[in-house]
Amino acid sequence: MFDGFALEHVRVSDDVVLRVRHGGQGPAVVLLHGHPRTHTTWYGVAPRLVEAGLTVVCPDLRGYGQSLGPEPDADHRAYSDRAMAGDIAELMTHLGHERFAVVGHDRGSYVAYRTALDHAERVTRLAVLDSVPILEALERADARFAEAWWHWFFFASDQAERVITADPLAWYQLDPTVMGRENYEDAVAAVSNPRTVRAMLEDYRAGLHVDRAADEADRALGRRITCPTLVAWSSQDDMESLYEDPRGVWRPWCKAEPESGVIQSGHHMAEENPEQLATLLRYFLTGQ
Repeated sequence: MFDGFALEHVRVSDDVVLRVRHGGQGPAVVLLHGHPRTHTTWYGVAPRLVEAGLTVVCPDLRGYGQSLGPEPDADHRAYSDRAMAGDIAELMTHLGHERFAVVGHDRGSYVAYRTALDHAERVTRLAVLDSVPILEALERADARFAEAWWHWFFFASDQAERVITADPLAWYQLDPTVMGRENYEDAVAAVSNPRTVRAMLEDYRAGLHVDRAADEADRALGRRITCPTLVAWSSQDDMESLYEDPRGVWRPWCKAEPESGVIQSGHHMAEENPEQLATLLRYFLTGQ
């Protein structure tokens, strides 16, 4: 995986060290993975974007994969999207990129749009994949949402660590035939580490409280994403059944009309259809 990419561990604050792969030349884009993946989920996409003339940066989010994060705090701010967005800004400064695009999938998309809101002067373009803003999801949380996305609320409970760490591979049911062997092994190592599992759960706990409050504050102030934005989702996921028009949900959050695209895949689009996803991202990021 990631032939020609450098692998580093970068300290972005006193208690956060990010594992990151980066390679290529040209305008920078950072790719942010979702739960319970690591940066290796992008192994089929990142090289294609390098071939398109981009510098591609793929970190493990704080606490995920092999990135180190702080001990969880009582109000869950340590694993908030705002804290993780600060990590990304520091990482890109360390790598010498003052301006950069951000692509996020699943949980990574929340960090991506928070980066675009909190560091607007640095983010050139934003792509959010298989998501709507956390506040919008929670305000629409009806019975259908609860049935499909019950794990959001289970992860916030005190029982989640005990249940998941008792048999993480049974819980996550990772499939090497879909993921690719090296990507699978990296994810297995991550979910088998109780400290990593706890950090991933803290991400969800922050989402229900800290991140929701941040979205509420931004909406009240009329803050919007100022850079060009792409909203894309998987054809076999539940974005359309839950929200009908995901781009329409994002529209009030964006200063300009967002672009949209549908990837022919299940939820883990970077693994299931990397060629189509890379083509969509290449066009959005480079115009070619």
